[in-house]
Amino acid sequence: MKLPQISGIELIKKLQKQGFVVVRQKGSHVRLEKNLGEKVIKITIPNHPALKKGTLHHILKDAGLSIEDIL
Repeated sequence: MKLPQISGIELIKKLQKQGFVVVRQKGSHVRLEKNLGEKVIKITIPNHPALKKGTLHHILKDAGLSIEDIL
């Protein structure tokens, strides 16, 4: 399945539905965390109008999610 064209705000909203919480923001980058017991997943999302496909791919990989999870 192809990666969709998505903005940073849309991705943040979709990640929040998956259990991620916004921790802080510095400039145009938003930091999200998800607590999994002993492990904490930390990801940074650029708050840009359109994320590059490579950036989106790495964010999903780091978050442990698939394309279907955010659609």
